[in-house]
Amino acid sequence: MSFTRFTGDTAAMLLIDHQVGTMGWVQSIPFADMKRNALMLANTARILNMPVVLTSSMEEYAQGPLLSELESILPQAFAERIKRAGIVNAMEDPQFAAAVTGLSRRKIIIAGVTNDVCTVYPALTLVSMGYDVQVVADAGGSPSVIGDDMSLRRMEKAGVTLTSTNQVIAELAGDWSTAAGMEIVQQVIMPALQG
Repeated sequence: MSFTRFTGDTAAMLLIDHQVGTMGWVQSIPFADMKRNALMLANTARILNMPVVLTSSMEEYAQGPLLSELESILPQAFAERIKRAGIVNAMEDPQFAAAVTGLSRRKIIIAGVTNDVCTVYPALTLVSMGYDVQVVADAGGSPSVIGDDMSLRRMEKAGVTLTSTNQVIAELAGDWSTAAGMEIVQQVIMPALQG
C-alpha cells in the first residue's frame, strides 16, 4: 500500500458533532484532552486554509451546541454548519453529503463525537465511495473504552487510516520551517504543550 501525504492543499477536514452535551457522554478519553485536540485540528485547518465542514445533531436537545471556540476559529464553517435533525450517518444527510462531495478533495480527515456512532458511519461510507480517509482517534471518543476500540477496529478493517492529533498535524505541516509550519508550532503545538 503506497503512502501519499495529506497536505493542506489536498485534504479537507470534517468535524462531526463536537457538541458540549455529546462530548460529556465520552468516557474513553478525558473531556479536556478531546476538546484540546479538536481545537488543535480546527486551528491547523485555519492556518493551512483547508476546507472544513462542521456538522451537529439536534443542537436544541441533550446534544447541545457545538463548542463555542469553533465559531471563533472557523467563523464561516461555523455559520455554514450542517444542522442534522437526527440522522446518525452524516453522509446520509443530503446537505452534509453535498457539502463534502462539493469540496472536490479525495483526502478526508475526520474527527467526531462519538467515535462509535457519529464517526464510524461517515468514515465507512466515504471509504466505500473511494475516498482516502483518516480518522483522528483522539479528537473524539466514545461512552466506553470497548465501544471506542470496536469502532476504531471496524474502521481500520474497512480501510480507514487511524491517526492521532499530533500525527496528522505533523503530516499536514510537512515542514516546521515554512511560514505555515512555524505558525502551527507557535499557535497550535506550543499552547497545547504548555496548557
